[in-house]
Amino acid sequence: MGRAVKIAMAGEGGQGVQTIAQILTDAADLEGKEALYIPNFGVEQRGGVTIAFVQIGDERIGAPKFKIADIVIALSGRAVRRTRMYTGPQTLFVYDSGIEGVEGDLPDNARQVLPIPALETANKTLNPRVFNILILGAVIGATRVVTIDRAKQVIEKRLASKFEKNPELRELNFKALQAGIDLVAGMGVEK
Repeated sequence: MGRAVKIAMAGEGGQGVQTIAQILTDAADLEGKEALYIPNFGVEQRGGVTIAFVQIGDERIGAPKFKIADIVIALSGRAVRRTRMYTGPQTLFVYDSGIEGVEGDLPDNARQVLPIPALETANKTLNPRVFNILILGAVIGATRVVTIDRAKQVIEKRLASKFEKNPELRELNFKALQAGIDLVAGMGVEK
C-alpha cells in the first residue's frame, strides 16, 4: 500500500459516517496496518454535518489531519459543500447521485467526480437501514484500503447482538457491503 490513503467522509448526523470510519480503522488494525481516525462534528447537537477523517497505510502516519484527501465521500448537499476544500487533482470525489441541487457545488479540481446511486440502491434493493454499510463498501471498492473479509469481521463483532436477535440482518449487511463495492466497480473509477 505504501503511503497512507487519506479519506474524508461527510454526511448529516445519523447517516453513519462515524460508524463507517470506525469500521474502516478497526478493519485496518486487524490487518496490521497503521490507521488514524479523527471525527469532526458540526456545532449543532442534531442535524449537523459530521465529517470523519481517516488515514490508512503501511507506515506510521505523521499528522492526524490533512488538507487534501485521496477520496472524499459526500452524503448530503451540505456535505458536498463542506468537503470541497479537501479536494485536489488526485482526489476521487464520490457523492450520492440522489442529492439534488449540488451540480454547481461539485469540485472542478478533482481527478474524478463520481455520482453513485447509494441511497436509491439501499432503498430499492436492500433496506434504508444498511445505507451506511453500502457506503462502506463503496469506500472499500474505490480504495482497497482493507479487505472485505476484515470489514465483515468488524461488522460481525460490532453488530453481534443484533445479528443474534435477527440473523437475517447479517446477510443484509453483507449484501449491502458487496453492493457498495459493486456500485463503484460498475461506475468506472479511474485509477
